[in-house]
Amino acid sequence: MAARTGADLGWLGVLRLGLVQMAIGAMVVLTTSTLNRVMVVELALPALLPGLLVGLHYLVQVTRPRMGFGSDVGGRRTPWIIGGLAVLALGAVGAAAATAWMGTSPVAGIVLAVICFLLIGGGVSAAGTNLLVLLAKRVPENRRAPAASIVWMMMIFGLAFTAVMAGKMLDPFSPARLVAVMAGVCGLAFVVALLALHRVEGHEVGTEIQAEPAPPPFRQALAQVWAEPEARRFTIFIFVSMLAFSAQDLILEPFAGTVFGWTPGQTTQLSGLQHGGVLTGMILVALAGAGVLGRRFGSLRGWAVGGCLVSALALLGLVAAGVVGKAWPLAANVFLLGAANGAFSIAAIASMMRLAHEGRQRRAGVRMGLWGAAQAVAFGLGGVLGTGASDLARWLIGSPVAAYCTVFAGEALLFVLAACLAARIGGAAPVSHSTRPRAQHPEHTRQEPAVALGQPR
Repeated sequence: MAARTGADLGWLGVLRLGLVQMAIGAMVVLTTSTLNRVMVVELALPALLPGLLVGLHYLVQVTRPRMGFGSDVGGRRTPWIIGGLAVLALGAVGAAAATAWMGTSPVAGIVLAVICFLLIGGGVSAAGTNLLVLLAKRVPENRRAPAASIVWMMMIFGLAFTAVMAGKMLDPFSPARLVAVMAGVCGLAFVVALLALHRVEGHEVGTEIQAEPAPPPFRQALAQVWAEPEARRFTIFIFVSMLAFSAQDLILEPFAGTVFGWTPGQTTQLSGLQHGGVLTGMILVALAGAGVLGRRFGSLRGWAVGGCLVSALALLGLVAAGVVGKAWPLAANVFLLGAANGAFSIAAIASMMRLAHEGRQRRAGVRMGLWGAAQAVAFGLGGVLGTGASDLARWLIGSPVAAYCTVFAGEALLFVLAACLAARIGGAAPVSHSTRPRAQHPEHTRQEPAVALGQPR
């Protein structure tokens, strides 16, 4: 196991890394929401365009393992985080300029937007992957679940705060104002992140740099990580669970409008209720991690399995809602779904932090990158598959209600599969306290032949 460098982070250090995560979220949120609306409403462009651009930024995140490998070789994460933030800021401001340019020169603006969304995806990959590795390296095991909850809740707060404040500053709307607001948000977020990162990693590089004097090529390092049964199982779990998690996003509000006759305002509030449930689930795991709820709630694996199973149950509740109709307590059902999603997500992130340094030394960045890439691809596919499956089911069945219920039932099956996968991952590491020593793995300094990388991931 790689030695941890520097002193463990206290809660103030966790909050500082949370500020960095907030900065990443603040830069991204306007590119995936505000620019989407401007392209479709103000510029009357096809809705497919922003959908493809957002999908492109997810697709680029398959480079996350390479970003993590780069920091593994150098032994430091902070330069990669700062570099990723700079690229992300450049891409976000450029995307706003590209959107403004589409009003006068659509083709040129779209070409620039493609380039900028590639930069956004690359920046998120470099900064986000290595921020998680740094968090895993500097936070002791007994604080990882509450630390993950704090960091992600700060990110969600940053998303909401940025959207509200930027929305106020965008009125009265003009293309120039759009670019100015985006530049101001990105500039402020970048400065906050730089201040938060100051000396948080420490100056010691650590013994893992000396453990393998001649690091292998990236493809071989990735193959070595994929050959680790635990890392491979966790990658598949992340993909399946996040696919089920993301597939519901774009069809929940249309379902409420179709089956229950809710207005756009009411379905928007329903989405907000779901996000409130997500935060509740995160807080629940954080309290368990702090020992407030007692030891019997302390297994990360238990939270992951339970969260997936309750998510499946809540999705089956939505199937029942389609059958019962307006008498079904839809709001409570959706809140339960959000809480279960939040609980399993934080448990998965905390498990990710725990597993990142277990296995072959100097591969933490590659592992975290592989899992981040699985999540990004799942998110990119989830929205497409969820909406596409509902359209296909409606065409085959002829009933929109039955189509939505079919998709919800399929997502429930995915969550059950994810729970089965989670049950096979590692030991039941306690959330609140750990006395079990971390797994020790002998270091192999010789070059090993790479396994085939063409298998499904």
